[in-house]
Amino acid sequence: MSAATLAPAPHAADTPISLRAHLRHTGALIRRNLLWIRQDPESMFDAILFPVVFTLLFVYVFGGSIGQSLGGGQDQYVQYVVPGLMAMMGMNMAQGVGTGFNQDFNSGVMDRFRSLPIGRGSVLFAKIAVELMRMLLATAVLMVVAVLVGYDIKHWSGLLASVALSALFGSALMWVFLTLGVMMKSAQSVQAMGFLVLMPLQFGSSIFAPTASMPGWLQSFTDYNPLSALADTARGLMEGGPVAHHLWVTLIWSVGLTAVMAPVAIHKFRTKS
Repeated sequence: MSAATLAPAPHAADTPISLRAHLRHTGALIRRNLLWIRQDPESMFDAILFPVVFTLLFVYVFGGSIGQSLGGGQDQYVQYVVPGLMAMMGMNMAQGVGTGFNQDFNSGVMDRFRSLPIGRGSVLFAKIAVELMRMLLATAVLMVVAVLVGYDIKHWSGLLASVALSALFGSALMWVFLTLGVMMKSAQSVQAMGFLVLMPLQFGSSIFAPTASMPGWLQSFTDYNPLSALADTARGLMEGGPVAHHLWVTLIWSVGLTAVMAPVAIHKFRTKS
């Protein structure tokens, strides 16, 4: 991005910016974020190691016992849990975008951006775009490990559709965590809040195990848990089976979260003192 494009303006926040300029600014900020990752490759460790650790942990520690409850063994559990782990990718990347955003504020980077005549939404859209790239990398690593431990890809089109749906839901969650990143005082606070919210959603869902054996009150929670809907949709698409109901639930959650939280995140970013 040229110096003329990003030169400070007295009333940058109030200057109308065209759609073309928004897209140009977003592209430049995406490039800036990717260059930062290149300079700090350790920031990719979570995207690479998380799918490896979780896949091996759940397949080899819980695969035998839960697989038997599914009417098979470890091989049966691999087919069950991998679509669920895919549903987790966007959620875990979403938490990372919130902590990174907060760190950028505390380091003064965001103050610099807000002093420039660029679209406020461009900064947030660039963050989400790069996190989605990280999510796709994590999903690719997950599928490589899954195939190595015995996962059988039955429907390639279903796999691609599941990845796209996970990215959609993950981007919706990112707006929530971007809002937390603006509002919370420290990255540790964002992580703590994310842990309190995401842990019940993860384990109170059908990601790791069927919900039929859960207590009635917990089954009621899982029925409205968007992660259960996403995981069940991914299983239906990748393994074959009904998907219509769970697909609609996932889409409603994704669109609803984005419609509510995106304006809130942009407003909080624009007005943060």
